[in-house]
Amino acid sequence: MLDSIRRFFDQQLASPVVGMGEERQLELATAALLVEVMRLDGVDQDERATVLRAVTDKFGLADDEAQALVAMAEDEVREAVGYYQFTSLINRHYDVARKERIVELMWRVAWADASVSAHEMHVIRKIADLLHLPHASYVAAKQRGRLAAGAG
Repeated sequence: MLDSIRRFFDQQLASPVVGMGEERQLELATAALLVEVMRLDGVDQDERATVLRAVTDKFGLADDEAQALVAMAEDEVREAVGYYQFTSLINRHYDVARKERIVELMWRVAWADASVSAHEMHVIRKIADLLHLPHASYVAAKQRGRLAAGAG
């Protein structure tokens, strides 16, 4: 019974976007997590620029491709019922180092407006847990993200 429920949720909540390759789905899932951090305290232009720069650098995208990916990610986040559809895909395909990089990028987005809200901290920690990121990796990613954002 539990296996059939698990299969249902895996198929329904983590179903790939029709017509989208696996690598693009991973890019979309990563961008969605970054967009979620951007949206938490209202969309700030510095945070948006950080998200665009992160997906451009991480995936080697042209500016127009990055903007299209972020727009798709915003749509996905608006329709999502949680983070599982994004984190489960990432968990299946990324190792700890790549997950740690995603969390670092999330911290960069959070620090882009020079302040981090309690809600941003909570959500980033929650997503790191859903990514099964070890605590030491989480702390290292947080520190690198803060330093990269120029927050000291």
